[in-house]
Amino acid sequence: MGIGLGGGSSLDERSSFMVDFVKKCGGYAVVDGGFATELERHGADLNDPLWSAKCLITSPHLAKRVHLDYLNAGANIITSGSYQGTIQGFEAKGFSKEEGEGLLRKSVEIACEARAIYYDRCTKDSWDYFTHNNDQSSLRRPVLVAASVGSYGAYLADGSEYTGKYGDEVSVEKLKDFHRRRAQVLANSGADLIAFETTPNKIEAQAYAELIEEEEIDIPGWISFSSTDGINAASGDSIMECAAIADCCKQIVAIGINCTPPRFITTLISSIRKVSSKPIVIYPNSGETYDAESKQWIRSNGLVDEDFVSYVGKWQEAGASIFGGCCRTTPNTIRAISKLLSAGNSSKYST
Repeated sequence: MGIGLGGGSSLDERSSFMVDFVKKCGGYAVVDGGFATELERHGADLNDPLWSAKCLITSPHLAKRVHLDYLNAGANIITSGSYQGTIQGFEAKGFSKEEGEGLLRKSVEIACEARAIYYDRCTKDSWDYFTHNNDQSSLRRPVLVAASVGSYGAYLADGSEYTGKYGDEVSVEKLKDFHRRRAQVLANSGADLIAFETTPNKIEAQAYAELIEEEEIDIPGWISFSSTDGINAASGDSIMECAAIADCCKQIVAIGINCTPPRFITTLISSIRKVSSKPIVIYPNSGETYDAESKQWIRSNGLVDEDFVSYVGKWQEAGASIFGGCCRTTPNTIRAISKLLSAGNSSKYST
């Protein structure tokens, strides 16, 4: 059972949703890490235009396993396997529109089932602890399920999600039409919030903001952007202009950066903070760069991000409160982040 807001919630309740959740978690929250690379590590073959969404068809049990791995590692927020899942993409593989919608719902159902399994285990573990230690402390922590929405570039599967170069023919209206039905389905799927991820440009942020208003999407959401230079969104649009668009949408309860090298994050947080007081969610990639032609991750030039977790304290100091990982990060990354933040939070209260 989730802790999301139902259709009768007020805008005030939605606007404070993430702030309240972060407080409930202890002053910070932890997001999960890379999904596709973990599926591959467990044996999934994702060499397909559907990428990680292929598992919704061929190996849903592996998707559930990855969700559970992240929950066991300390995640407070797990994202559904719908990032690459679009109705258009499913139709291109021979599925009907209705079947495509069903697969989107299935992505959230799998994540919710993983959370239920995790909660059941926590209840058992807590009872065992109580019976042996005469203590009523619970090991269960708050967990949200976020329905993932990948960018238009992710659907194209040509690397443009990392550049934002969609061409002059792609307008705000075209992007709204592309995302509309998927957003409707995911917003009514039982997820606690909706996450618009790896947004590479201002035009797509505008499309999301307008779509949320037009369709009266009634669950909280976040928009996270990608960057390749620490100053702008991947397209070259000002990150402050992008964040300001998200800030103006009341249903957007957090603004973030994902799939960006860790070394760029601190300056991006500072830029977002100049235009928004909403919680900031940070989940970078491992520091490598995706080559769309070879479809491989390669090491970037310049600073090598060997110690991902060492940055987290700086991000927290800069103003972020929600932390996780994106491509090529693992449950071990998330476990390390969770332990670091937990230790820092404990020392904060002990002084």
